[in-house]
Amino acid sequence: MKRNYVKNCDYVAIFDADFQPEPDFLWRTIPFLVHNPELALVQARWKFVNSDECLMTRMQEMSLDYHFTVEQEVGSSTYAFFGFNGTAGVWRIGALNEAGGWKDRTTVEDMDLAVRASLKGWKFLYLGTLKVKNELPSTLKAYRYQQHRWSCGPANLFRKMFMEIITNKKVTLWKKVHVIYSFFLVRKIVAHIVTFIFYCVVLPATVLVPEVEVPKWGAVYIPSIVTILNAVGTPRSLHLLVFWILFENAMSLHRTKATFIGLLEAGRVNEWIVTEKLGDAFKAKAAKAPKKPRFKFGERLHLLELGTGAYLFFCGCYDLAFGKNHYFLYLYVQAIAFFIMGFGYIGTFVPYS
Repeated sequence: MKRNYVKNCDYVAIFDADFQPEPDFLWRTIPFLVHNPELALVQARWKFVNSDECLMTRMQEMSLDYHFTVEQEVGSSTYAFFGFNGTAGVWRIGALNEAGGWKDRTTVEDMDLAVRASLKGWKFLYLGTLKVKNELPSTLKAYRYQQHRWSCGPANLFRKMFMEIITNKKVTLWKKVHVIYSFFLVRKIVAHIVTFIFYCVVLPATVLVPEVEVPKWGAVYIPSIVTILNAVGTPRSLHLLVFWILFENAMSLHRTKATFIGLLEAGRVNEWIVTEKLGDAFKAKAAKAPKKPRFKFGERLHLLELGTGAYLFFCGCYDLAFGKNHYFLYLYVQAIAFFIMGFGYIGTFVPYS
């Protein structure tokens, strides 16, 4: 954007290095910007080329497909606002400059730009029919770094922009409520914290304190409905719903920690580590790798997950011995999920040379 030739350009297409747009990408996006001067951004959908690489990439596909099918689609059609995904989008340079350009004050500068542009009155359009191929992180280490950034960054941005959103006079009260409550509070902050505290702390604790009882509709029925709705974007993975629940609950601890780091601007708040994508280069190296790859076990050990797994396992044993609600069935499998996460036995294993 600092090149001289940019002065003669009206639009900029943004892609991460692993994205592979089709030759007609600009033909299918630019006309919307040309004919709608109030539009600042046209966002395309992601299509994952390695979703079948391992179980972890299948879980990611389910979550991201829901994000695009529901969250981005609803935001676009209802409020003309959604978070820019950082790639596979075309921006109007005039809108980008009016919003203040790129700022590195958080690790989600793409979301920062989108919120600032929205507060200037600009609208966004999401094209669900336009898909751009890209790669999912397939190692647990890379995925955890990515999720830390995606959870910490929005929480930190909310802290920095809350008053700016409240005092803004260019957008309606309804849009302010949507951005603060739905976009930030519910989806970026509360969802992670509630998932971990309820399913991994409170619900297990009820087996130790039988006087406290969670009604079936709160413990089973509503979560089941929400879970089924999350699979709407990926019907082919409906049979993996149970694994998805366990995986998301296990990841909620890591996301909750990152969310609090962002809200409190603590230690790793501005940590930026590029998400590792293995790609075809790794596959070529893997073919030449020794039969017994070596791993750095210490890097795969996550003590918080192991501690939570031990707590869930203890609660499961207590419920099996003294309980009446059969929560031990859930507690045992969720404990196993935390142990698997804690020991790093999920995702693609990369041998060290």
